[in-house]
Amino acid sequence: MPHTDSVPDDVDALKAALAEARAKLTGATALIEHLQLVIAKMKRELFGPRSERSQRLLDQMELQLEELAAAASEDEAKSEAAGVEVQGFMRRPAGRRNFPAHLPRRRIVHPGPTSCPCCGGSKLSKIGEDITETLDVVPRQWFVTEHVREKFSCRACEKITQPPAPFHVVARGFAGPSLLAMILVDKYANHQPLNRQSEQYEREGIELSLSTMADHVGACAAALMPLYELIKAHVFAAERIHGDDTTVPVLAKVKTRTGRLWTYVRDDRPFGGLDPPAAVFFYSADRAGIHPEQHLAGYSGILQADAYAGFNALYKPERKPGPITEAACWAHARRKFFELADIASNLRGRKSTTISPMALEAVQKIDAIFMAERSINGLSPAERLAARREHVAPLLGELIDWMTHERARLSRHNEVAKAFDYMLKRIDAFNRFRDDGRICLSNNAAERALRGIALGRKAWLFAGSDRGGQRAAVMFTLIQTAKLNDVDPQTWLADVLARINDHAVHRLDELLPWNWQKSLPSCAEAA
Repeated sequence: MPHTDSVPDDVDALKAALAEARAKLTGATALIEHLQLVIAKMKRELFGPRSERSQRLLDQMELQLEELAAAASEDEAKSEAAGVEVQGFMRRPAGRRNFPAHLPRRRIVHPGPTSCPCCGGSKLSKIGEDITETLDVVPRQWFVTEHVREKFSCRACEKITQPPAPFHVVARGFAGPSLLAMILVDKYANHQPLNRQSEQYEREGIELSLSTMADHVGACAAALMPLYELIKAHVFAAERIHGDDTTVPVLAKVKTRTGRLWTYVRDDRPFGGLDPPAAVFFYSADRAGIHPEQHLAGYSGILQADAYAGFNALYKPERKPGPITEAACWAHARRKFFELADIASNLRGRKSTTISPMALEAVQKIDAIFMAERSINGLSPAERLAARREHVAPLLGELIDWMTHERARLSRHNEVAKAFDYMLKRIDAFNRFRDDGRICLSNNAAERALRGIALGRKAWLFAGSDRGGQRAAVMFTLIQTAKLNDVDPQTWLADVLARINDHAVHRLDELLPWNWQKSLPSCAEAA
């Protein structure tokens, strides 16, 4: 039997107790929904469509397509051999393939008949030929280069003369520049650790120990450091740069610790700039704000980045040599709304007061701004500015007014309100692109530069030390800059390693990827 001693008899007291109980229930319900949202966001981080996981899903789908196509082709071949016609699988007719013209051709002539198969006559006259091209490859060829230095003795003074030994990146080393370039690109661009490379070489009959290859990598990083410094100077001479960072595991005694790789990207192509793009990387053992302050100590242009607090000191008016202009990333802001809209779309009919349709509406309004921006990509700053004032400014004003109005209706604990606050508290930084044609809408240039590192982390597992992280930053700088300029990193590095010692220091910029591509057209022809 329930106890009734504590239940008040007064109606007003009962109403007050009921209101208090309802308030507690509402608070408990709100807390439950908030915790459910936190759980949903954590599940999305683990299993949701992040860029790296989307890539893995795409790889799985491509593998499935590969298996289906291979199985269909196998069944077709078996049926043709058995003389059975297969229905249900229609292969697309093969079109004429135009293989690259620079590939060497090996011509194999199949001799024609010496007599007519119809009448047996021998008076045959050639009227043409049909050529069928197939693409093939020769396995990797190892060879030894012998550098012969002849000695001469003077008959008059008996002095012996001999040409000097050729330069080698590694003192007393035996690996040629092409091999060194292959090791570097496989390690830093193709994410193949040195131990796996060593195992692969051993299968090909070549013994290259892990320690020997590590020595080669360290020597190459030291030899290429002047080019790294030139690329860094080129990046920080830009009016506007993109900045971002990503985690990198670093080997420690008990377990790996988390270091950071920072990148700053110069890419003037979105506003019609003619200067070549480049990316410079730095390594740090942690994410303290002192690191970007040191990286950008002499810079005073525009920095496009996310809202990382470590950048705040760079934007202060009293900073020397001057404050850096902050330009916020709209892709980061959109992502906060998109995550909530994506979670809401996967609730499968379950109602939630915490997740609001406003998240989806915010995504749609921001997407309209991105759509208007696509049409002005590559135009000059003045043309971009005029187009933004005409087409983007009205959309931007409407979005800000809507966000301000809707934010006033939400609790500060609401997740959509937090996404609103991320933008409204930095509204000047988000609005800055409207009045400057050089500024991009997003920081995707820096995120693209870091994408290879994020995808390759699981392959190379960790950096061996802080110095290993610094070497990685040097090599990522060279390789990513070559890619940005449409230069094959391996071909470029092989040529640079062979020439850098004999190249004049005051003309070292001729070896940079954008200059090398223009000044050495004969290399591709010789190859």
